[in-house]
Amino acid sequence: MAPTRHVVIEPSILYFGTPVVLLTTENDDGSFNLAPISSAWALGQVVVLGLGADGQTAHNLTAGPGPRRELVISLPAPDQWPAVERLAPLTGRDPVPASKPPACRFEPDKFAASGFSPAPSHLVGPPRVAECALQLEAYADRVRLDVSGGFLIVEAAVRRVHASPDIVVPGTDHVDPAAWSPLIYNFRHYFGLGPERGHTYRSETAAMTAEPTTPAPR
Repeated sequence: MAPTRHVVIEPSILYFGTPVVLLTTENDDGSFNLAPISSAWALGQVVVLGLGADGQTAHNLTAGPGPRRELVISLPAPDQWPAVERLAPLTGRDPVPASKPPACRFEPDKFAASGFSPAPSHLVGPPRVAECALQLEAYADRVRLDVSGGFLIVEAAVRRVHASPDIVVPGTDHVDPAAWSPLIYNFRHYFGLGPERGHTYRSETAAMTAEPTTPAPR
């Protein structure tokens, strides 16, 4: 493999490409906030989230232990990006924090503003996003500021997973990676997954994917 030529750059943000998630949390008055988050990754049954420290979601999750630490992580599909983008300039904070972009405005009912619908959760108070094929009920066990002080890092333990039957391998608890693809946030642009290129040796659904074959000699 030939070495790759590199240049030194200074990008304003480092979003290499992570799934977009929609977080539902409880507000001070018992209503619910819905916010899109662009930094999320999973480690076992824990989802690590990165979010702005001045937003309503951060306010809710730092209100103290108990019900205010409950949340739902809903994962939209690529074709749902317009609804996600309708949420992007909205905040549940009033007044709007100075750290927010100039176009950001206060919106108390983000479900209505985005077109998404709330669905009751089983184990936590905040609702799920009904239109999302994959929804995780969770509890924020650890919430802390990052080293810059501008972001909050949340370690959320997943308590229950809801999945549309269309994305589940029949007779199993496995999500079918060929049937579902997350909305990806890649350097502030929205993408979906491309065709499968292969699978790890640890995949439990590998048998569903046809192995590449070598053409027979002629």
